[in-house]
Amino acid sequence: MSRYRPEPAYTHGSPRRTGVLLVNLGTPAAPTAPALRRYLKQFLSDPRVVEIPKPIWWLILNGIILNIRPKKSAAKYAAVWMPEGSPLRVYTERQAKLVKGQLGADGHGDLLVDYAMRYGEPSISNALDRMKAAGANRILVVPLYPQYAASTTASVFDDVADWGKRTRHLPALRFVRNYHDDPRYIAALAASVREHWEKTGRPASADFSLVMSFHGLPRRSLDLGDPYFCECQKTGRLLAEALGLSSNEYRVTFQSRFGKAEWLQPYTQATLEKLPSEGVKRVDVICPGFAADCLETLEEIAMECKSAYLSRGGGEFHYIPCLNERDDGIALLVGVVKDHLGSWLEPQASDPQTARRAKALGAPVTD
Repeated sequence: MSRYRPEPAYTHGSPRRTGVLLVNLGTPAAPTAPALRRYLKQFLSDPRVVEIPKPIWWLILNGIILNIRPKKSAAKYAAVWMPEGSPLRVYTERQAKLVKGQLGADGHGDLLVDYAMRYGEPSISNALDRMKAAGANRILVVPLYPQYAASTTASVFDDVADWGKRTRHLPALRFVRNYHDDPRYIAALAASVREHWEKTGRPASADFSLVMSFHGLPRRSLDLGDPYFCECQKTGRLLAEALGLSSNEYRVTFQSRFGKAEWLQPYTQATLEKLPSEGVKRVDVICPGFAADCLETLEEIAMECKSAYLSRGGGEFHYIPCLNERDDGIALLVGVVKDHLGSWLEPQASDPQTARRAKALGAPVTD
């Protein structure tokens, strides 16, 4: 039995096609304990995510976590589940459709655009298979993580590489590393904050804080050379500059801690619990590290962290949604795609004389 999967049928003379694959973290198929167990097992079994010796972690994961956490997590997912499904999947699918539409309007309607999840469905391997079957021999992979981290961006690369190891006829591949300081990204974030302030009023600086909450990582990742912390700090600084905020009007924090080890600090919830004692009467929270709203933004921030802030005597709390389907957010993604496609956007002229000579010599001809 071949180690490689069967190749899709090929017809000589088929035009070259280029695919664009947007990839987000992942989601369970349903807000139920069994679905969460399957999802968490895949997610927490990734050595990029948990850097603990495999035998030890296997016992912890299968003996404790997967017996306790799925039910609790399912209840949280149920609180934010949309009629169409998981928020992350719904928004990511819409983003892919809008990116496809904008690229088409810009004269690139021949591009294949799809989306996938690193964990859960639709899987990266299935999406790449679909693109190959549709004739794509050049594929750009776009992880929807503005800031690079080994546990997110590099994990997408791992999954693409694993697919490549099982593929006989590989397409040309390009990969987006990050866009944490892209002026279009900063401008879109700033515009979303300004629009929020137009609706709620720009607060007085003396008793206000804009909290920029990023997904957390173990502190050890920074010590080992992961650039994520630094890229988050740069995003926060650039966004504050775009909004004209002074250093005491905003904070960069980190959410979603897991386990007992030290994670990147300051922690979001601990910061919010402390702000009322510092005289902060209004908090606006934005999550710049998420391209689309998900459990971590809609439940952890907009519900749990809001409750934590208010319970300590806080005043107003506002959550500012992710870019999701905003026009400037889609324009950002289209710009990133175009930048990385580069010459792939140009029509590729074939050489019919070379093709005829190769065919006459009995060679298996591909374009």
